[in-house]
Order: sequence, then C-alpha cells, then structure tokens
Amino acid sequence: MSIAPAITLAERVAPRPGTQLELYREDGPLVRLVGVALGRRIPVRPLVLAVIGAAGLFAAIAVEGDGASDGVVAAAVAWFVLWAGLSAGRPHTDEFAWALPGVLRIGEYGALIWIGAIVGESGSAAAFALIAALAFRHYDLVYRSRIQGTPPAAWLDVATGGWDARMPLAVALLALGAVPEAFFAIAAVLGLVLVADSVRSWARHTAAPVSVYEDEEDEGD
Repeated sequence: MSIAPAITLAERVAPRPGTQLELYREDGPLVRLVGVALGRRIPVRPLVLAVIGAAGLFAAIAVEGDGASDGVVAAAVAWFVLWAGLSAGRPHTDEFAWALPGVLRIGEYGALIWIGAIVGESGSAAAFALIAALAFRHYDLVYRSRIQGTPPAAWLDVATGGWDARMPLAVALLALGAVPEAFFAIAAVLGLVLVADSVRSWARHTAAPVSVYEDEEDEGD
C-alpha cells in the first residue's frame, strides 16, 4: 500500500516548517496555529517566550512535587504549551535561537518524568520508556536531515503528534488513571514505528550510489 495519501494529508494538516531549526522543534499543528495567530504580534525573542513557559512548569514541579493534583499538572503543562507555542511564531534568527529545541525537549521530558513520579515507581519506569522513544525521534530528526539531506517522512509528523499534542495527552492519561499502562503502550508502538522507518531509510541511503571525490593532485601523480 502506498503511503503517498498519508504524506499528502500530513502536509495539509501540518505543513513542514521552512528552516532546519524550526524542523528540530517538532511543533504540531496546535503550536503552529498559536504561533501564527498570536506569536507574531509579540515583539519578544522566541527563546525568552519558551523560557517563560519552562520556568512556570518547573516552578510547579519544584513546589508541588509528586503530590501535585491533576489540576495543577494540567495548568502547568498548559502554561508551557502556551508560551512555548507563542515562540513558534517569532523569527528564529537571533543568536540564541539555537537553544529553542533544547528548551522544548527539557519541558516535555520534565513533564513526563513529573507525571511518572506522581503515579509512582511504575509510572516513572513508563515515563522513561516513553522518553526513550521520543529521544530516538528527536535524534532521527537531526541526524537524518544532516546526513541524508532529507528529514523523516512527513506522515511521521502527524503520527507522533508533536510535543504540543503529546503533553496534553499525557495529562489526560494521568487524569484517567491510565498511567503507566498507556505510557508503556505508546512507547512500544512509537518505538517500533520510528525504528522501522529509520532502518528502512538508512538501508536505502547506504544502498544508493556514492560519488567518489578525486583529488586533482592525485590525478597528476
């Protein structure tokens, strides 16, 4: 079965960002909409906006710890998604913009660890399993683009949701009492899909003809 229809749908729902740095952010449709609608009107560096979001999230983590209520977790995650989402609409051209993907990763991973700790030991294990799958996704975004010259398939953008979709989902699963089971299940499915797609891509890349560089000085010897 061809994946062309899925790729076309992915591009319509979540069109690919214009720069490599924006690609590394791994924004979903929600954040891209917020960034376009509101972020462009805020004359603040994007990193500052993302840091404001992260500061609020980690302040809640520090104050409430593993005894936080579902409402506090939801509010803290919403704060982060809002402010980091606003940063998506600002130009990523200043000298500190390179740090934006790292702030987003810290926010998402930190929230997942927090949710896992609230549930208990099994929740923490599930959170780290999910983070492992997401870390592979983020690694693949960077290095497949750098080495192969093309990013992962567009349909994966929709399949993985973006950090702005995954964080609210994690909060909803916490409220429903579905952690750790749902975290383990998502980690397993994401891991299989991401690794399979990566292996397929790298197999094709290594099988492609490689142009050999010839040194002009060697030719003259």
